[in-house]
Amino acid sequence: MSQYQRLLLIINPALRHSPAIKHAAALARASGASLHIAAFAKPLDILLLLEEGVREKARESYLQDHRDWLKNQVAKLQALGVEVTTEVTWADDVQQDILDHVREMRPDLLIKEVQHESVLKRAFFTPLDWHLLRHCPIPVYLVGGATHALPRKVVAAVDVSNTAPANGELNDRIIQQANQLALQCDAELHLLYACDLTPGYLADMGSLSASDITEELRSTEEKAFLNLAARYGVPSDRHHFILEHPVAGLSEFVNKQHVDVIVMGRVQHHGLEKLLGSTTEHILYQVPCSVLAIWNGPDPV
Repeated sequence: MSQYQRLLLIINPALRHSPAIKHAAALARASGASLHIAAFAKPLDILLLLEEGVREKARESYLQDHRDWLKNQVAKLQALGVEVTTEVTWADDVQQDILDHVREMRPDLLIKEVQHESVLKRAFFTPLDWHLLRHCPIPVYLVGGATHALPRKVVAAVDVSNTAPANGELNDRIIQQANQLALQCDAELHLLYACDLTPGYLADMGSLSASDITEELRSTEEKAFLNLAARYGVPSDRHHFILEHPVAGLSEFVNKQHVDVIVMGRVQHHGLEKLLGSTTEHILYQVPCSVLAIWNGPDPV
């Protein structure tokens, strides 16, 4: 049985060339899941200048135009055998409206196009996609610019540096979700670990030289990664151990290997780490592929 029974796609109806509809429809067709498309229109400030009666007519005309467009898109999807429902509505608080829809509908997957934000804007405002990664209680599939609507190469990005049980469980969930996605889409599954040996490991090295402790850590990390790959039966030509900072290493691999989807974990962050963003959050702006983010543990709050 497919891991997806019901998909929720969030779109901005003003952006009519979004690849998200095509990607969501392809995944729904491959998995046999139903698809609900929620189009959230942001209130138009210019309407506030109109008299109340005229304003209400203008609002309804604006929404009806989007409904007509979406109805035409749905007809094309239904002709392909996809079960689709839709809604077009105003959204005063897009983030909260999305989370409310998730909790009311209980879909298996939330799909949305990546909304690119500048570094300057991210310094002052938390991007909507970051909010969803931190607070959405289900897996989040953020569609990038990959050309294939149905992925051909799926990469499970794991982290074996943390030996805590919760991290091991998250690695398992990442690989399992990536494997199921690859099976449903008839795609290649790859396993990747970007090993960063630069953090404060060298502070406690004692009499060992920097090169000795670096080699020992590298060997330990690689052995743990190979054991994980063996446990899931990942062929040697499809698991990749790279020595580099995660964001840089994952970005370079995705670009060189033409990856369609990278599956990563989501964790709770606090303090400065929450302000600056996690590896998964920063990857959104570094890679052209889609990102499937998996949550482990209690629902985010």
